[in-house]
Amino acid sequence: MTPVLLGRRTNLGSRMAKTSAQIQRQIDKLQKEKEALQAKEAVGVIARIKEAIAHYGLTEKDLFGPAVKGKSGRLPGKAAGKTAAPKATPVIKYRDEAGNTWTGNGKRPNWFKTALAEGKKPEDLEVK
Repeated sequence: MTPVLLGRRTNLGSRMAKTSAQIQRQIDKLQKEKEALQAKEAVGVIARIKEAIAHYGLTEKDLFGPAVKGKSGRLPGKAAGKTAAPKATPVIKYRDEAGNTWTGNGKRPNWFKTALAEGKKPEDLEVK
């Protein structure tokens, strides 16, 4: 008997249709073969690169350019240390009579703006 798919007769003959599980096993096998081949090729590539570096006397700077610190303040490609340096206690630059303080960094606090609006100068509020 010939199998029927969506109202059409198909002639599969002696060939059986593969299941998705069979195809997945085949994909997995090919993926492993690919990874093994790439690992084998990488050994040769690394050896040729090392040979060229030694032959031409190249340095890390020659290969990757001068080290530039990013926003983090670290060199690119360097892992962050496991222990962070303790943060310094901010130095207070301004204080009012009510005891409000400001380091002078960042946005001006409302109490500072109010004091300036009332006629005080920043020098009047400086901690001495």
